[in-house]
Parts: sequence; C-alpha cells; structure tokens
Amino acid sequence: MKFENTGLEGLVIEYQALEDIMESAGFHSAYDYERITFDYKMEVQDEEVYYLRVQGYAVEGEIPALHSKVKLLTVLLGKHYYPHGIEYDEVFPKNVVDRSNKKLKAITEKVKAEAIA
Repeated sequence: MKFENTGLEGLVIEYQALEDIMESAGFHSAYDYERITFDYKMEVQDEEVYYLRVQGYAVEGEIPALHSKVKLLTVLLGKHYYPHGIEYDEVFPKNVVDRSNKKLKAITEKVKAEAIA
C-alpha cells in the first residue's frame, strides 16, 4: 500500500537529522551508501507482521556521512510473509493503517522542520 500525499515525498534532509528523527520514532534503518530504508515493525495479535517503510536515496554525498543529503520517496506499508519477504498489494487491517497514519503524522512534522529548501 502506498501512502501518497503524506508531505514526505520529495523532501530533502540531511542524513543525520533524518536518522535521529526516525530512530526516536521507533524505526530501524538499513542502507547501501546510495539508498536508505527505515522500517517500523508492527506485530498484530494473530502473528501477522507489517512494516511501515520510509525510503530515500542520496542526492549529495554517501549515506551514512553525517551531512549527506537524502531525498525521500513515497511511503509504503507491507505485510511480511516468512520466508519470502514483504508484499505491498494486500488488504490491510484498519488498525494497522490507522497506526501507520498516526506514526507518519508524527514524523512528517519533524522532517518538514529539518528539510532543506
């Protein structure tokens, strides 16, 4: 599922500021010098696992250089299927979507405050 029009898409922010915001919101990151992914894991009582995924890529410098600049992409929500990976074309429970929207609202304001014009 894509979360479009969150206000995050296309924003450019310094890596260190983004890392601080996302870690404080409970996201974990993985990167490969050009791209970065922040995942927020949600486990539902019936052992289903969902990931709210915020992705970006370096537009200046390399990740994880403190002052590299990262441009954010459209936010995704996916369901994890062991051992195959994450599927994004699912019907998601309302509580998972609501929780994702709440989490996005919290980080969007902080990211916008730190975004580079």
